Amino acid sequence: MTEHYQHRARKRFGQNFLHDAGVIDRILRSIHAKPEDRLLEIGPGQGALTQGLLGSGAQLDVVELDKDLIPILNQQFAGKSNFNLHQGDALKFDFNSLGAAPNSLRVVGNLPYNISTPLIFHLLHNASLIRDMHFMLQKEVVERMAAGPGGGDWGRLSIMVQYHCRVEHLFNVGPGAFNPPPKVDSAIVRLVPHSVLPHPAKDHKLLERVVREAFNQRRKTLRNTLKLLLSNAEIEAAGVDGSLRPEQLDLAAFVRLADKLSEQAPPTPGAD
Repeated sequence: MTEHYQHRARKRFGQNFLHDAGVIDRILRSIHAKPEDRLLEIGPGQGALTQGLLGSGAQLDVVELDKDLIPILNQQFAGKSNFNLHQGDALKFDFNSLGAAPNSLRVVGNLPYNISTPLIFHLLHNASLIRDMHFMLQKEVVERMAAGPGGGDWGRLSIMVQYHCRVEHLFNVGPGAFNPPPKVDSAIVRLVPHSVLPHPAKDHKLLERVVREAFNQRRKTLRNTLKLLLSNAEIEAAGVDGSLRPEQLDLAAFVRLADKLSEQAPPTPGAD
């Protein structure tokens, strides 16, 4: 690479570039892309995974925010017929613009830690397009996604991700696999959108609202945290004990609370 195209990781983009060949190979084997696949890579950085993804023969779209990385990526990959580069913010990206068939898009990314949670929520709103997602994330974020009820990791992220997807914590990655090394451990997670939602809510936005309110003060009981939304009698009518704390409830119980709330509220515009 010429000196002109050297690039230093930027703090404001939360960049930590993956360079460990063994880790890169393990991620690529986990994804196991095939020529007929439609891949979307978010934040390709300097192209550590991009090379292997293109080598599968699959059609690959990449979304990169950092303008300084565009010439580096173009220099390496622009000549490949299965490569398509979009400069822009993945948080604002219109996934429908790719023209992918429903349930076909395979999303991959070493996600910057500062946007990982909002970006995953953005992707979940487009879950009908997505076949699966493989992400490198902060290990504690993956643990929260994969958590079950009853522990401190169970919360809004666990519930809303598991509402849409099956979650698999594949393996952990130490700081030394990156340049510069982050101060935390990372992990690879696979998210597979459910073909049929196991606990469909009548109004998805009301479910988000109930979960958000419940966990705003997670040490308090449900009858306290939800008192502006549901009376204790309504909580009990949903088959939930109002004296429990939110972390003690499973996904199905939160859906019942949201459905109880939908009985008294007009439908939310744009509800699923």
